[in-house]
Amino acid sequence: MEPPSLRDYGPAAPHGPNMDGHHAATMNIPQDPHAMSDNEASVFRTVLLPDDIYTENGVYWADLPLGQRFKFVTEVDGEEIRKELSTIWAMFKNDPLSPISYYFKNMVLPGAGLGLEGYVLFSIGNVRPLLQDSFSRCWKTFEICDEIWTQAIDYLEIVGIIVGQILVGILGDWMGRRWGLIQDAIIMFLGLLMLTAAWGVTQNGWVICYVWSLFFYGIGVGGEYPMTATSGMENAVGSGKVSTKDDRLHRGRKVTSAFLMQGWGQFFNQVVLILLLLIFHSGSGNPPYSKLSAQWAYRVSFAIPAVGTLWLVYYRYFKMRSASKQLLISKKKAKVTGYDTKSLKLTFTYFGPRLIATAGAWFANDVFFYGNKLFQSQFIAVITPNNKSVMVGWLYNLINVGVSLVGYYLASFLIDNKLYGRKWMMIVGFLADFILFIVPAFAYDFFTSPEHITTFQAMYFLSSFFNQFGPNSVSFLVAAEVFPTPIRATAHGFSAAVGKLGALLAAVLYNYIDTQQKFYVVPWFGLAGALLTYLFLPDTTGLDLKEQERRWAFIREGRENEYHGIAIHPKHLSVWERMRGVGKNYDAKLDYEAKIAEMRQDWVQQQDDRAGEKTEGFEGDGEAYSEHINNFFSRTTTGSRTEKSANLLGDSNSESSKEK
Repeated sequence: MEPPSLRDYGPAAPHGPNMDGHHAATMNIPQDPHAMSDNEASVFRTVLLPDDIYTENGVYWADLPLGQRFKFVTEVDGEEIRKELSTIWAMFKNDPLSPISYYFKNMVLPGAGLGLEGYVLFSIGNVRPLLQDSFSRCWKTFEICDEIWTQAIDYLEIVGIIVGQILVGILGDWMGRRWGLIQDAIIMFLGLLMLTAAWGVTQNGWVICYVWSLFFYGIGVGGEYPMTATSGMENAVGSGKVSTKDDRLHRGRKVTSAFLMQGWGQFFNQVVLILLLLIFHSGSGNPPYSKLSAQWAYRVSFAIPAVGTLWLVYYRYFKMRSASKQLLISKKKAKVTGYDTKSLKLTFTYFGPRLIATAGAWFANDVFFYGNKLFQSQFIAVITPNNKSVMVGWLYNLINVGVSLVGYYLASFLIDNKLYGRKWMMIVGFLADFILFIVPAFAYDFFTSPEHITTFQAMYFLSSFFNQFGPNSVSFLVAAEVFPTPIRATAHGFSAAVGKLGALLAAVLYNYIDTQQKFYVVPWFGLAGALLTYLFLPDTTGLDLKEQERRWAFIREGRENEYHGIAIHPKHLSVWERMRGVGKNYDAKLDYEAKIAEMRQDWVQQQDDRAGEKTEGFEGDGEAYSEHINNFFSRTTTGSRTEKSANLLGDSNSESSKEK
């Protein structure tokens, strides 16, 4: 049985497929002015059936049998890798530092906010052991400080993040990505100043000031999630009528490359804390630690990222002026000026199960991720029994962060691979974490015994690896990718906020159960995350993002049954959506005809606009079509206004040719 993509069908639309096996579109029949020439047919196929997702016969990659699919995907990816390596080598020969500059501009800067977030927020778990040792009467025995306020550090930090994710997510869809990015950076800068200068008349007052400073900072951090994801994704997409090859092949890598800066933030925070303690503690990392050295170490550690955040405010204000471009284009098409409430309602109607997947999986993941990071000192204490030095725990954590970074980068490299991709990466990561926690849970004494402690250590580190090479990286991407542009930041912010409820659960729960009980409780969230992902999350790996926007336009106009494109291909739908018959209208031939008809409609509108501008003495600046497409539509489109537009365009082209 042939796949439902184009087979033996020339691009003769809008006149319909050729059922006799001959390509009328590629046969030059001069007496038929509506027939495509060979060159016109070739151009249409190149534009509408790009060779990185369609075979030379016009078959979509996901319609190929498994063996042919493997061959096609590996050939396309292999060719792309060769081109990229060749480009990098050419850049290196021209300027050895240019590849580093390119990486910094395109990967580091978009994720700078998340890097600062990783640096600051995950430092809380790193700084706590130092404060407990230096200010034991406040942080450990609670003789002079309220224990509830010391615990509130974990709670209010997460609550601040939740507020920021929801609030800035809505504002990002309302006012634009750029202003969301700017206000996030300003809030984080002010929050860092507050953290650096936090003080009180009593130590308990200092703790309270410290807690509320974290809450304020957390609001800015929360906004970074929807803003970084949406702006990073939309900046990877061209603004024309069709998507770019770079978007189709590397969209996931661009977003996760920004996200992995969170891991580098954790890494640099740990390195900075180690160096600062050595500097202010007379070159020694061993206890006892003086109050003065502890104060200097943790305060300077917060002052350093404040400088970077202030620069981030400048960069986003002056260098990211077009961050909201895709959102504005989408709103213009929908004729919406403020917040698109219609798209929000339709999202709940059509994509409600996707919200369950993105929010539910993020919740399950954050029980793992934040639980591990906030209480990593307790886990490392099991690995290093009888250790009293903060420095030893920090060095072990540095190894753990290094392992996590490997997971971040591997996720970035493989997340766009059509044979593995987003969905399988998340499921495998969840299941791996489930196994790596459930095994020591029921044999805790065995694995924590001196002779088996290295095995326990390996499993703990591997859980960090699979968390990054799995749900933590993927959830950040898909929570924006599977939703339409007008409410993308809102959906991402909501999903992330529900995820942080998982972090809040871990923060509360971990204060009341011991280490072994944590291993009993946590694994089941991994299993639940895998099930939610399998049932409700669509696999957008290899899906043209602009094709998804095209489907959304049909939905918004109430014509969802008239859409036949790849956005409803079974490969790109969840199990739940397939069970409900969402993909029943997928038809490659009908979709090809519809695409040409839509291009014709855009062309007609463009010519009408230019005719009006010409009459009024203005020059149009619409998107230019290729010569062959323009000639075909000029020859085959009738209508007085359109013919006038085409003639005017022809006169303009003739004048340009004479000038040349």
